Amino acid sequence: MRAIWKGAVTFGLVNVPVKLYSATEDHDVGLHQVHDTDGGRIRYQRRCEVCGKVVDFGHIAKAYDDGERTVVLTPDDLDALPVERSREIDVVEFVPRDQIDPIMYEHAYYLEPDSKSVKSYRLLVRTLEESDRVAVVSFSLRQRTRLAALRVRGDVLLLQVLRWDDEVREPEFPSLDETPRITAKELEMASALVASFESDFEPEKFTDEYQVQLRTLIDAKLEHGDAVDTAATFGEEPDEEKEDVAEVIDLMEVLRRSVERSRGSGSSGTSGTSGGDSAGDGAAKSSTSRRSPAKKTPAKTSAAKKPASSGASGTKDSGSASKAPVKKTTARATATKATSGSAKKTPAKKTG
Repeated sequence: MRAIWKGAVTFGLVNVPVKLYSATEDHDVGLHQVHDTDGGRIRYQRRCEVCGKVVDFGHIAKAYDDGERTVVLTPDDLDALPVERSREIDVVEFVPRDQIDPIMYEHAYYLEPDSKSVKSYRLLVRTLEESDRVAVVSFSLRQRTRLAALRVRGDVLLLQVLRWDDEVREPEFPSLDETPRITAKELEMASALVASFESDFEPEKFTDEYQVQLRTLIDAKLEHGDAVDTAATFGEEPDEEKEDVAEVIDLMEVLRRSVERSRGSGSSGTSGTSGGDSAGDGAAKSSTSRRSPAKKTPAKTSAAKKPASSGASGTKDSGSASKAPVKKTTARATATKATSGSAKKTPAKKTG
């Protein structure tokens, strides 16, 4: 990593020299714009509307226009501002971490001690840990005065920029003026649904499926050219063969089905983790729960057993999770045609 700023954290008479590093990075596949007919790159030019010349970035200055006059501010002007020259991260106060609304958090930066002696750095880390508080600090970075929360992550100081209070919008939704009546039964069913999905958050379990699929599509086009069938690349079938899901308007019916689906997926043995592990597991649970009534019927045809094996394979590979629901729907449709009408009637008796 490359340091983007150097300064010092100050609180009281304590001075902690630090280097600032960006704590996050973008994992998106880099794309650029081209002309769709010939593939030529689209370039944007910085052209002056007075002389018509293309202006190099080094000759571009900022300006303010009040409608009648224009004031030009050069980079030297902006760098000369007293706040911009400051290299201090000034601790304003120490506050309980739960008093900072997460909506205020922006970019995060790591702070590394910028000296041979790290004692003052370790002192600040220990102070924050033992007080169970975060330090609210102010500093200047990239021609802006910033407010931030200084906290500990692992054994490293993390500086998380905060939005200013007037930058957070107040929600004004007339649709929320009315308060609908929520019954005790609806609340009980919703709580049961939440309980069925309870788990510990493990961020490494989740994958940006869009970026994975985008990379797969790019690789396929690099290998086979523009004639690639996108739907076939991801094993999708025509829309008319996919199962139509009817919209259920009754809230209690939605909650009941959701709870049964979650419980069914837990007892089917297709997933080794609790509900809500990942997007792929959620899809597998959805398909498994719909099949659970068929497993309870006396029918022992091979067609009825096929969806269960499909569900098991769908939960093993998160990379193919997006394919699993389609395959399972087809298999279940086949099983439905193969089994007798009694297999359909049995779940209705149990549900009732």
